[in-house]
Amino acid sequence: MPDPRQVVLYSRKGCHLCEIVKETLTKLERRGGFTWRDVDVDADDQLRRQFTDEVPVVFIDGRKAFKYRMDEREFLRKLDS
Repeated sequence: MPDPRQVVLYSRKGCHLCEIVKETLTKLERRGGFTWRDVDVDADDQLRRQFTDEVPVVFIDGRKAFKYRMDEREFLRKLDS
């Protein structure tokens, strides 16, 4: 069985869109095939400068896959590719 895909969500506290993406990832994680972690961009000066107000941002295996919003079907499609 292949290793699970690695998903990273860059977000910040108080971000409504970030909360929606977190809920979606939590729900989809039950299907398997990926693990994910949440990184608070405000905890690191470099990340804060890099992402400014462009959160949430989702990376799949180190590649940017979504910014601001994430469609469930499109996420699953990208996981399978």
